[in-house]
Amino acid sequence: MSAKPTVDAVIPVFNAPALTRRCVDSVVACLGRSLRYIYIQDDASGTETRQMLDQLSYECVRVFHAEKNQGFGKSVNDAVDRSDAAYVLILNSDIVASEDFLPALCATLSADPQLAVIIPAGNEYTKYEWKKYQRLPGGYVQTHRLRGYAFLARRTVFKEIGGFDPAFGRGYYEDVDLGRRLDLQGWRLGVYPDARIEHKGGGSFGRGPSFRELARRNRDLYFSRYPDADRNVLLLSGSCSLNQFPPQLLNAIEDVLQNGGYMDWLAPQPPRLLLSLQMRTDFSAFTALVWLLINSRQSSKCFRELWILPDAPRLLAALFAFFARARGVKIVPWKWS
Repeated sequence: MSAKPTVDAVIPVFNAPALTRRCVDSVVACLGRSLRYIYIQDDASGTETRQMLDQLSYECVRVFHAEKNQGFGKSVNDAVDRSDAAYVLILNSDIVASEDFLPALCATLSADPQLAVIIPAGNEYTKYEWKKYQRLPGGYVQTHRLRGYAFLARRTVFKEIGGFDPAFGRGYYEDVDLGRRLDLQGWRLGVYPDARIEHKGGGSFGRGPSFRELARRNRDLYFSRYPDADRNVLLLSGSCSLNQFPPQLLNAIEDVLQNGGYMDWLAPQPPRLLLSLQMRTDFSAFTALVWLLINSRQSSKCFRELWILPDAPRLLAALFAFFARARGVKIVPWKWS
């Protein structure tokens, strides 16, 4: 019987001492049996946070104080460098654990050798109806967008790909960029629906006055690297299901998703199975049409292409095609036997 893989946690910290203490206490209480060490990387916090961290009495906790502020990504990279575990659990300092989901996440990584990252679902994923999505080995749902508030990663893969890119500074989009690099190199990303974790959001590295400027800068950097990441497609069909799609259509969908785009599928009856979290069926015909009309052509959220399947209702297809042409949206009619 093979030994259990070693797991270390990494928590980058910048101020917010109360949130950080709550995070560390919950991680030790709920995940402590499954963890070897918890590496806390203090990113040059203020005196109150430094003193709180130095007073932590947990044997598994290792605290390192950086001399200068480096940002979220560099802080995580430095902490991961100190670990030699098989897996690293990377956590924001504003999360709260309520259960030990690590055995399930480790088993999922073991079940799929191409899975590089597994994310515990929590309050960030409450809008998803998990029954709509295809489950892959180990019970996870594929995603093409990495949310970095909490995820378990293969340490060697994280290191080999270069970890987070320090070009993103204090943070925002560094996690999406990491996920895109993993995706484009053939690794899979997943969300484990049966795990729970609470994420406050904006509490770890702050959302001060410079947040919007930083987010805009990093967003522009991300899309300059991955110009196809805003290739969002509206797919019109009849009652056909995924297993009726020809291989060339499935490959085309995968290409959109793997490059960071989204696929909104509009059909008379909601499809029963979706490939990944970047496939959505939430639009009604009216909502989709309004979204097609009012979104700015410069917005990364608007539809870039309209795909029409052979069984799509004719009147609906004609209506959407008319307005798509008026908005300069590319129209792709699909045909097959």
